[in-house]
Amino acid sequence: MTATSEFFERLAAACQDPRFSKVCGSVRFDISAGDDLEQWLLVIDHGKLRVSQSGDPANTVIRVSAQVAEAMARGEVNGLAAIERGEILVDGDLSLALRLGRLFPRAAEGDPGAGRPTATSAP
Repeated sequence: MTATSEFFERLAAACQDPRFSKVCGSVRFDISAGDDLEQWLLVIDHGKLRVSQSGDPANTVIRVSAQVAEAMARGEVNGLAAIERGEILVDGDLSLALRLGRLFPRAAEGDPGAGRPTATSAP
């Protein structure tokens, strides 16, 4: 199992996150590895989390390579820095995408974006 799959499985098992009690929306992650596309759908309803492997429509779509997704799931890449570098493309609600950074492990101090505010610490 990949770190990305483990990340989404942990979210599915958690079912709830109080940090998202005022958030409603859906986010689809389009994770590409060459010609392969893995899609995960996260639906947030006042802190309740529903995760599925689905290409269904979402309010926000995050496009990322499998390599960057793996590194984020391991806490090796800062989400905001990756957006700034163009490694992550967000279509839809950018503020929701930034809030999702709270779900990922914090980027290591050696990450080029570690000294700046991160998606992990976004409101």
